[in-house]
Amino acid sequence: MANVTLYKQDGTENGTVALNDAIFGIEPNNSVVFDAVVMQRASLRQGTHAVKNRSAVRGGGRKPWRQKGTGRARQGSIRSPQWRGGGIVFGPTPRSYAYKLPRKVRRLAIKSVLSQKVLDGDLIVVDGLNFDQPKTKAFADVLAGLNVATKALVVLEADNDFAALSARNLPNVTVVEADGINVLDIVNNQKLILTQAALAKIEEVLG
Repeated sequence: MANVTLYKQDGTENGTVALNDAIFGIEPNNSVVFDAVVMQRASLRQGTHAVKNRSAVRGGGRKPWRQKGTGRARQGSIRSPQWRGGGIVFGPTPRSYAYKLPRKVRRLAIKSVLSQKVLDGDLIVVDGLNFDQPKTKAFADVLAGLNVATKALVVLEADNDFAALSARNLPNVTVVEADGINVLDIVNNQKLILTQAALAKIEEVLG
């Protein structure tokens, strides 16, 4: 098993912690990671785009001129698609872009990005993040003690509300619970910070 340094909340070292090689020690599969990111980004699309077709455009109920004898092309409505202000042909309609990858593929993708963080030295494990009250400055001090000056994803155990509230106003910090860890968030942030309890939960679910 690979070992990484375990840090205290103040940034000092507190021994090491062993990582499960089946989760944090595999060879990253970049193709699967790409598929997972595309799936998540597609699922984030609102899909609320819409246009009015000729049945939804107001007016155009009367034939604009008689069928024959005017020298002009026959027309049935001033709301036909070729008219200015007419309906749109084959325009976008509201739809969902979401789709799902197979479960084994999703699990392989999350293991791949976790393993990549270990290879890059961007995984930080903290024994705990405990605050007496929500305090953004206190969380900023924790990041400074850990020498984290880039975008960071912080993964907490469930019900650690004070830590989550302390971090949410920091511009380069994303906070999720261990159950909500995902490929897109890990890829979008350079540093991955796990509490020891969150690490245990991840290994329990993915192991």
